[in-house]
Amino acid sequence: MFVQQPVGTRFSPSLLALALCLSGTQTTLAADTEKAPAPLELGATEISGEQLGETTEGTQSYTTGAMATATKLPLTMRETPQAVTVITRQRMDDQAMTSVNDVVKNTPGLFLSQAEGPGRQTYSSRGFDIDNMMFDGLPSAYSGYANSVQPNLAMFDRVEVIRGATGLVTGAGNPSAAINFVRKRPTATPQVSITGAAGSWDDYRMELDASSALNDSGTLRGRVVGSYRDANSFRDNETSDHGLFYAISEADLSEDTTATLGFSRQEDQTNFFWGGLPIGTDGHHLNLPRSTNPGSDWENKELAINTVFGDVEHRFDNGWKLNVSGSASQLDGVFTGSYQSRYQTELARTAYQSHQDNKQYAFDTFASGPVEAFGRTHEVVVGTSKRIYDATSKEYSPYDTNYPLNGAKPDFQRNGKTHSLTTQDGVYLTTRLNLADPLKVILGARLDWYDYDDRQSQDGDYKVTRNLTRYAGVIYDLDEHHSVYASYTDIFTPQSEKDLSGKVLEPIVGENYEVGIKGEYFNGALNASLAVFQVDQKNRATTAATQAGCPVLTCYGAAGLVRSQGIDLELQGALTENWQVGGGFTYTRAHFIKDSNPANDNQRFDTDTPERLFKLTTSYRFQGPLEKLRIGGNVYWQSRMYNDIALTNGSYYRLEQGSYAVADLMAGYQVNKHLDLQVNANNIFDRTYYSAIGASPTWGSTDTYGNPRSFGVTAKYSF
Repeated sequence: MFVQQPVGTRFSPSLLALALCLSGTQTTLAADTEKAPAPLELGATEISGEQLGETTEGTQSYTTGAMATATKLPLTMRETPQAVTVITRQRMDDQAMTSVNDVVKNTPGLFLSQAEGPGRQTYSSRGFDIDNMMFDGLPSAYSGYANSVQPNLAMFDRVEVIRGATGLVTGAGNPSAAINFVRKRPTATPQVSITGAAGSWDDYRMELDASSALNDSGTLRGRVVGSYRDANSFRDNETSDHGLFYAISEADLSEDTTATLGFSRQEDQTNFFWGGLPIGTDGHHLNLPRSTNPGSDWENKELAINTVFGDVEHRFDNGWKLNVSGSASQLDGVFTGSYQSRYQTELARTAYQSHQDNKQYAFDTFASGPVEAFGRTHEVVVGTSKRIYDATSKEYSPYDTNYPLNGAKPDFQRNGKTHSLTTQDGVYLTTRLNLADPLKVILGARLDWYDYDDRQSQDGDYKVTRNLTRYAGVIYDLDEHHSVYASYTDIFTPQSEKDLSGKVLEPIVGENYEVGIKGEYFNGALNASLAVFQVDQKNRATTAATQAGCPVLTCYGAAGLVRSQGIDLELQGALTENWQVGGGFTYTRAHFIKDSNPANDNQRFDTDTPERLFKLTTSYRFQGPLEKLRIGGNVYWQSRMYNDIALTNGSYYRLEQGSYAVADLMAGYQVNKHLDLQVNANNIFDRTYYSAIGASPTWGSTDTYGNPRSFGVTAKYSF
């Protein structure tokens, strides 16, 4: 099932060559089909949600008509009783997004953290780390600390984000958010595009996207996407390479049955990913030049991930449908790196190497459709799912915490291995009850069986049996455009800690309470929302008051509580016929209610995460004599973040990054019906700031500068 290549090889040009060959076929098809080219139409289009379905490609919109990430029910944003965001294909293109980092940085309520290193990024929402990503609705575990691949945005139509607890669709995880990447699908109409981009610091990118029917009847369709990027950085001697090959086919087995089968291979390489810049022994920023690279010339991180996926959907005459989907992926990665540290007083390096071999499998089967009861039509979803995460890490020595700053590459020798198998089985039921014309109620429940098997030692095994996840939402339509809602969702996180009896603690439970109001205008072309939320993460492990009789090293109790409270404001879609906007403001206060350390009570949960975030992007397409021109821009603002640095004399120094704003600009010009040009200018005022700040002068100091001013030019040619 998996196509395995040595990790040490870069993205194979043969893959891109294959894509180019296929594109030639698509071009021929397009030429045969296009007898009389239609004139270029760049005038205003009617603002109408009737034009918007789930697919965003080609709509020029910053919103979508429906999304099913929250409940598997195909609901509009107004009908979904949670804070939701969609990053459409148009918005990705306008902001020249290429990675998950770009999506997270521009999504309201989400924060990109590089506190563990610029290449070990983590994402958070409502105060908690995001540990689930989804691909076409199938969940996949994510950890920025491990060798996780940044999904290449070239193969996606849109990204849907649900903030808060998402246990109904993901099973286990944190009460933060779920990020669902929805892949591009084949089109029956031939379309081919070639994109080239060049930017500051020798950042070059090329993409090919070709789609067409593969037979005369159009019942068989295919699509290929190839992408390659080679980039340097504002940091000295930093390089990275990213390659993608994506292929998908879609077949109408009958009028009512459609099958999809696809494959993707992504390769990533970088030589700067772990430690950031050191801080002083007094806890202060050293204010080194932004171009400073604290790494060594022998550092490298190479990842390759192969994914096979598919689904079959059958639509019954009574409005019901049955969907069976699955995916299998294998990640192979080598991590060889260091960070600057002071474990023995003097500044040195901590050097480390590991080899990751991780496999993930996801399967889901569900049936959905209408039911009649009490004179009204309601909707039901019933399904079952299975997730398997098979993780192997090969460890190497030396793991040296006092390696010379300018030392040559250590002679790493394999000296150990970890291997674990995590299995999660679930069954779920969701219904939307149409109680009255203005009143809808969504109820859902899920049962999960979770098993963690440490293949190296039975002492690390733990399981959760029949965990119940609940979902409840009420939506009331105030008028044609506005609805108020209230919802409760939860999620669980298994724990490995044990109590005084030697029993594994009950899972952590994340509970999301949310009330809000949503507006839908121009038949769904513009969506607005305001939400107030509270997230309680309960049953966190706290050290037992007494260790007498403890059968393990340390015993715990499930008594800890972290509470997150805040507001979530968002606007996305069309303000006018030719003016798109997307953005929002979030305030989140996450704090300890009860913790193992009593000193943490009522203190901030994560101080180097900003409490306030404001993000806004917009684009405007001119009409009349300037109809070929479009302009846009975006603003990112965050409040201050800090760490209290423990010093050797027993005192503390508060290391801060104050609040800051970064502004970007965009201008595009449609030369003709084939060629489109675009210029992006990022951080136009060249604001100097730290995107991550150090936490200790001893270990893993990660002062990391944000990107300076940069420019990029993109040319897209469509056949």
